[in-house]
Amino acid sequence: MSRMDVHGTVADGFEQVREAFAAVVAEQDGQAGAQLTAYAHGRQAVDLWAGDEVSGDTLTGVYSSTKGAATLVTALLAQEGVLDPDEPVARHWPEFAAAGKSGITLRDVLTHRSGVIGVDGGLTAAELADDAVIASRLAGQRPYWRPGSAYGYGGFVTFALVNEVIRRVTGHSLQQVYEERIRAPYGLDLYLGLPETEEERFRPIRWWTATPEQEAAFWSNLPGPHSILGIGYGLNSTPPLDQVAFANTRAVRAGGQASAGGVGSARGLAGLYAAAVWGLDGRPPFLKPGTVAEFAQLHSTGADLVRGDQGNYALGFQAKGLRYPFLSANAFGHDGSAGSEAFADPMSGIAFGYTRRRFGFGWSYPEHDRLAAAVHHAAS
Repeated sequence: MSRMDVHGTVADGFEQVREAFAAVVAEQDGQAGAQLTAYAHGRQAVDLWAGDEVSGDTLTGVYSSTKGAATLVTALLAQEGVLDPDEPVARHWPEFAAAGKSGITLRDVLTHRSGVIGVDGGLTAAELADDAVIASRLAGQRPYWRPGSAYGYGGFVTFALVNEVIRRVTGHSLQQVYEERIRAPYGLDLYLGLPETEEERFRPIRWWTATPEQEAAFWSNLPGPHSILGIGYGLNSTPPLDQVAFANTRAVRAGGQASAGGVGSARGLAGLYAAAVWGLDGRPPFLKPGTVAEFAQLHSTGADLVRGDQGNYALGFQAKGLRYPFLSANAFGHDGSAGSEAFADPMSGIAFGYTRRRFGFGWSYPEHDRLAAAVHHAAS
């Protein structure tokens, strides 16, 4: 096991976080590198990075951590009365009413209760790069379960539905609202649509080099492409989706697909949640406490039809208070398949962001628990 040098700073009292991060990157044995940033009670307390070609401002694909940014756009518009989570999607998008979907609300979509997690026959990588194309394909799709009867994660498509509603209500895409109202004003290194001028900072995601035993176990447990899990993770296309290549495709990061196309750093992820709840660099928070409370409220708990015990959702966000029992009940955020993690805990005052450039087998990220616990303990 080799040891990578850890760079960056921690505030007094957060030295244990540096030690935990150093242990994590050492265990990765030189594979790709990682970043960790955390805010505590309104101040940046952790800003660390390690690995070849990785600095504090390196950008990489954050996959479903993108959904956190997309949810915050939705929350901002709901706060202003532009969106009503309890209105049927078809009220603004009539074509969506086809195949038994007329009663599905935006809240159903945000809490993964709509049953619309993909399309029969799958979506190609090119289709999945474009929210408008995804939406047009989903409009005629029958839900995979009766809406509202259960919940299941739609990894690649959920926020294409949200985006289409936003576009029809406001005349602007979710990505445009995010850029103009959130990213640019707060100077966040988290993009839903990476400009060409920032390309030099981007570093691709890599496959984790597994042992033969780990690789055999992964492939033996891989779900069938047309199973509920396969559909939810976009595995039912022909050819099957290469998830590492997808995140590394210029068209994906240029378009900023709202479910999985975000590009950013740990600074950007942590800064996003800090800006939402507490404000950032002298700017006030862009969400009011009541809005934070509404979107952090638990909605879908118990077994997820797609993710199983890894589910549990607030309104648009993953329920991080159930994921990490040391956090408060309504901590919220979103992780990503390449290993990113981001959340806010309004009670303990923590905003957390982590990235790594190493796509793991089995969508399992045990280092998240250790790093989140270290930050929480230091901030307490």
